[in-house]
Amino acid sequence: MATSDDVKSILGNVLQLGPSRTEKLAPNTQLLGGLPELDSMAVLTVIAALEDNFGFTIQDDEVTTANFETVGSLTDFVQRKLA
Repeated sequence: MATSDDVKSILGNVLQLGPSRTEKLAPNTQLLGGLPELDSMAVLTVIAALEDNFGFTIQDDEVTTANFETVGSLTDFVQRKLA
């Protein structure tokens, strides 16, 4: 099962946040609007990385602000996809 650390690691790698910023990501860390690195192109790269790492497909209708609002909501989404 995916953990918050797994999701944080993917975000840190894709967004090139560096170890110290990646470590500071918390479940309540805002993603959309909170991380300047997470623009529309970066969202697509994060989606591809999640699909590759966890072996599932994210449908267009699943790319919602609710799922990508915070680190916690993204982790919950990944866990639902894996269930």
